[in-house]
Amino acid sequence: MDHQRTVVTALTTPFTPSGDLDLDAARAQYGFAARTTGQLLVAGTTGEFPALSEGERLLLVETALQEAGADGVIAHIGAADAHTAVRLTRAAVAAGVRRIAALTPYYLPASADELETYFGRIRLAAPDAQLYAYLFPERSGLTVGPVEFGKLAASCGLAGVKLSGTPSTEVAAYRAELPEGFEVYSGNDQRLADVLAAGGAGVVSGCSAAFPEPFLDLAEALRDDTTDPARLAALQDRVDRTVGLLGPSIGRIKHAQTARGLPAGASRMTVGDPDRTTAADIEALAHEVSGRPAA
Repeated sequence: MDHQRTVVTALTTPFTPSGDLDLDAARAQYGFAARTTGQLLVAGTTGEFPALSEGERLLLVETALQEAGADGVIAHIGAADAHTAVRLTRAAVAAGVRRIAALTPYYLPASADELETYFGRIRLAAPDAQLYAYLFPERSGLTVGPVEFGKLAASCGLAGVKLSGTPSTEVAAYRAELPEGFEVYSGNDQRLADVLAAGGAGVVSGCSAAFPEPFLDLAEALRDDTTDPARLAALQDRVDRTVGLLGPSIGRIKHAQTARGLPAGASRMTVGDPDRTTAADIEALAHEVSGRPAA
């Protein structure tokens, strides 16, 4: 792996049928991601973080560090309150994490000042870590527009942002309010080309937890100015098909992981399985993409 950072894999979290964390399965998943994209986002939305205890989140982070190293791991430490986020931050940094991401506080509303306090406390707890904000208004109930976010990023020393939901299509607007070198990621992995064209750093992709190849191939082609437009179109079509089948659905992503021979495990949250037709299409894509199981 060439240490690319254009495609970051948002990992699922495997559980046993009884609901316990399956750490061996997580290690297998993380090892696969480390060998493919080389960039792991651990315990995020795709990883069902609201259903994880603080201890479980730390175990997953430690496992990811063992498989991918500090340069390959972004630990999600976001919580509904700053007290919990700070405690998770300190534990993650003590384990060796150098890149952390935090969803904005959720459930209760937060003013601009309260939002600054939340990220400011995380910043103080990890002054040397790269800190990424995670904006997902449809899940957090909190909307942070481009201008407001630009001020927040400056005041709290943020290094990057992941834009999910509505903001995921507004990369250019956020990019315009941020300094050179600030990393803007979109959670809409289908629009990698648009994200890069708008000055974004890349995408955080749940689909790549099962099928990283379509996204990595497209990213490589986009970096090469000599790539034939017809090839770019074909690669985009493969990305479109992948996202159309898997996203956004943890259940479908886990089915795809299983089809590749990866131990996806069960879920704790309200995650449904794909219907028979979709499951068969996912299995066909798994064979097409890999030619053989990944495990």
